[in-house]
Amino acid sequence: MAGSAHSTVLSGARVVLPTGIVAGGRVIVEGGRIAGSAPEDAAVVDLSGHWVVPGFVDMHNHGGGGASFTSGTAEEVLKGVRTHREHGTTTLVASTVTGDLDELARRAGLLAELTQQGEIAGIHFEGPFINPCRKGAHKAELLRDPDPAEVRKLVDASHGAARMVTLATELPGGLDSVRLLAEHGVIAAIGHTDSTYDQTRQAIDAGATVATHLYNAMPGMEHRAPGPIAALLEDERVTVELINDGTHLHPAMLELAFHHAGAHRVALITDAMDAAGFGDGTYHLGPLEVEVKQGVARLVEGGSIAGSTLTLDTAFKRSVTLDRLPVESVVQAISANPARLLGLYDQVGSLEPGKHADLVVLDATFDLKGVMRRGEWIVNPLEVHP
Repeated sequence: MAGSAHSTVLSGARVVLPTGIVAGGRVIVEGGRIAGSAPEDAAVVDLSGHWVVPGFVDMHNHGGGGASFTSGTAEEVLKGVRTHREHGTTTLVASTVTGDLDELARRAGLLAELTQQGEIAGIHFEGPFINPCRKGAHKAELLRDPDPAEVRKLVDASHGAARMVTLATELPGGLDSVRLLAEHGVIAAIGHTDSTYDQTRQAIDAGATVATHLYNAMPGMEHRAPGPIAALLEDERVTVELINDGTHLHPAMLELAFHHAGAHRVALITDAMDAAGFGDGTYHLGPLEVEVKQGVARLVEGGSIAGSTLTLDTAFKRSVTLDRLPVESVVQAISANPARLLGLYDQVGSLEPGKHADLVVLDATFDLKGVMRRGEWIVNPLEVHP
C-alpha cells in the first residue's frame, strides 16, 4: 500500500458500523488495523457504489477448495482456509467430524498449531458425542456417549484451541459434559440430538449456549411436543446457527429464527465440506463417501445431506436479496455474533478503530468484489473486473 506508514483510506462506500449504515463513509487502514484518523498522504481507494462490511466469521466449517479440515495435511487445511478467505471469511473455526477418539486427538494437535499461527481461530468438534438416530453424515459405528473424561481428552489435546463441541446432551454424560466445557471456556453446542423440550432446557441451564445448525439433525416442532427447536429459539442465552444455502432450510424457517430469536442471536454458518469453492464430484467427509451434484452434497450411502458447498459471500447475498433481511441484521449474524461467541470481538467482527482490518467489499447487487485480511488485500477490488 502506498502512503504514510502503509495508510489507506477506503472512501465513498456504504459502510456498515455497529451504530448503523454510513453512506459515503470512510474506513482507514493503518498497519493491519483500522485507524481513527489518516495522515494527509494516505492512499485513497474510491469505493463509491459499493458496500464495506466486516470480514465474515465462520464458526462451523469442515473444509473447502477440495481440502478437508478433518483429514488433510496442514498445507491442505491452509488451502481450504484460503478458499474461504477468497469468499470473505477472514476468521474461520475448523470443524472436525466423527472419528476414532485417538485420531481426533491427534488431529486436534495439528489444528492447534494452525491456531497458534493465526491461520484459523480454533477447533470445533462435531461428533462423536451425538445421537445415532440423528447422526446425519457421521459414521454410526464411531459414535459414543458424551463421557466427560473423553470430552476432556479432546479439549486437552487442543492445547487451548478448542472453541466448541457439539453434543447430544440427552445422552448419558451429556449434562456433565456441558458443565465441563463451560468450566473450561469451551462452547457447548446442542446438535445431532433427539432431545425433548425439557431436556434441552436442562442442557441450557447447565451451560449450553449454541444450537448446531438449528432445525437440521433434530426433531421438528409439534404442538404437543415442541422439542429442542422451541427451547433453543426462546432462550436468550442461546445463539442459533443457520445454514442459508437454499437446501438446508426453507426461507420461512430462516425468517422464523430471525424473527423469534432476533438478529443478535443468529450465527450464519457454512457447515462447508471439501467441495465448497471447488465443484461437483465425489468427496469424503471423514470416513464417509459424499457425492456432490449441482452444489448439493449427499452421502453416497443413504442420501443424507452431508454438509454444504456454501461460502459466506453467497449466504450474505441470499440473505439480503432473496430473504430480504436488513443488511445490518445479516452483518450481525455473519460477523459480530460469531466473533462475540468465540471471544474475539475485541479483534474482529466489526469495523472499529483498533480492530484488525478485516473487511469485505460488495457491489450494489451484493456480489463480492474485495476481501482484506489484516490490512492486506486477498481479493483486490481494483483488480476485479465487472
